[in-house]
Amino acid sequence: MAKATRISYGEALVKYGSNENVVVLDADLSKSTKTEMFQKAYPERFINCGIAEANMMCVAAGLASTGKVAFASTFAMFAAGRAYEQIRNTIGYPGLNVKIGATHAGISVGEDGATHQCLEDLALMRTIPGMVVINPADDIEAQLAVKAAIEHNGPVYMRFGRLAVEDVNGEDYKFEIGKGVELKGGNDVTIIATGLMVQEALKAAETLKDDGIDARVINIHTIKPIDKDIIIKAAKETGAIVTAEEHYIMGGLGSAVTEVVCEGAPCPVKIIGTDRYGKSGKPAELFEEYGLTAENIANKVKEVIKMK
Repeated sequence: MAKATRISYGEALVKYGSNENVVVLDADLSKSTKTEMFQKAYPERFINCGIAEANMMCVAAGLASTGKVAFASTFAMFAAGRAYEQIRNTIGYPGLNVKIGATHAGISVGEDGATHQCLEDLALMRTIPGMVVINPADDIEAQLAVKAAIEHNGPVYMRFGRLAVEDVNGEDYKFEIGKGVELKGGNDVTIIATGLMVQEALKAAETLKDDGIDARVINIHTIKPIDKDIIIKAAKETGAIVTAEEHYIMGGLGSAVTEVVCEGAPCPVKIIGTDRYGKSGKPAELFEEYGLTAENIANKVKEVIKMK
């Protein structure tokens, strides 16, 4: 059954929130971020900071400095954008144990429009030393990412979506921070995707079979630290890469992959993302307009293969 990863986030907070050190904060968006689930289960460990995201990050930092595992939750635009300076200086610089649950990222937010469709958060969070950046692809991965974040000592940024997506991982899936996952083998080209674009990457690989193209598909759920080994191996073995993300082409997955490829195994790379603001509309229509589709991934694969 399709499920939005923001719902997975709320469920995971309840599931793994029995740890008495876990405290959840929200900026008056608990119904949307789904932290209301935690509030109902553990009201004594939930804090509504109001519409004051920057202050919320500072409160979370203060709690973390006393030994708490503090989850600060709001929309990605407000977390990565409005509160960037507080995250950088108050959480990142001292390396505090704060976990940022950022929901409603990307153009899949749909009708909320450009102001709320955060497409630069992965880039911003990648620039903060010591920050772990996670972008789960489905319900299973999102819930295990929350568990891993609790167990990890240090700041973590997690990106969750509003749009319901189908699972690409099985119930026996094991999540590990910094480890990519090969979902499909292939020898002609590698498609590296993150978040909800993983589903589109798998669809593209299936359609490419009709053209005799054997595409490998890799899910990079941790943008930082990124799995260099799986990327270099794919570059050497397939000789061409296409990346896909619901994010700007600057500073996100594509940039991270090309940094690794340039240093470890140079090969042609095509980056699928956007280089402009989003707009209001139905998610499916926006994906089509911005080229975030299996069809466009397949087209880019054919282009990059010619560059080998």
